[in-house]
Amino acid sequence: MKIKLALLLMICPYPSWSQERRPETCSYEVYNWNIHKKRAVNFARIKHPYSELKAEEKDLSSGCTVCVEDQELVELDGIKPFYVCRKLSAAVREALKKLAAAGEPVLEVEAYRPGRTKNPLGKDGDRLGFSNHAYGAAVDINRSRNGLYDNCPRFGPGCRLIQGGPWRTGVKGTLTRDCGIVRGMKEAGFEWGGEIEGAQKDFMHFSLSGY
Repeated sequence: MKIKLALLLMICPYPSWSQERRPETCSYEVYNWNIHKKRAVNFARIKHPYSELKAEEKDLSSGCTVCVEDQELVELDGIKPFYVCRKLSAAVREALKKLAAAGEPVLEVEAYRPGRTKNPLGKDGDRLGFSNHAYGAAVDINRSRNGLYDNCPRFGPGCRLIQGGPWRTGVKGTLTRDCGIVRGMKEAGFEWGGEIEGAQKDFMHFSLSGY
């Protein structure tokens, strides 16, 4: 399914892509995450001609951009509506519909979040890079029960929760390697942040790369 999604992105990112006119403008509300203050700072609204899109404003792996004009609102029963990159919206919507039909506990979903939350760091501790969420190319599911941890090459008592709710197996809505939600999102072409290598485990997170 991951190969199928990659081919879909290359050939036909969404219906009538070849006939779709590019937006005239690119606009989005942005912020920086400050590692010292542990909160978002420097809120600003950006707007410029779409033809002047900067390299950092477009994700090369997915073709998604930070522009709200390139996002699509997904509305499903029982879930608060959320925006996701238009090129991935069909895959995300279909996956979530299948999970809901199977009775899987999809309680909350968040995707597009145009913040600078990745390194490199500025001199004042502001992160300067866009994450996959900034492009609408990542999806968080059941954030309140599946946190982001650091100091966590393997989950255990030393892991430190830095965002979201505590991850406790056996609790409804907790995501694990073998649960239906993780399997369903993988079948749709997304990797799970609970399996990424390194010091972090992001149990809520799904993207094309897992990061």
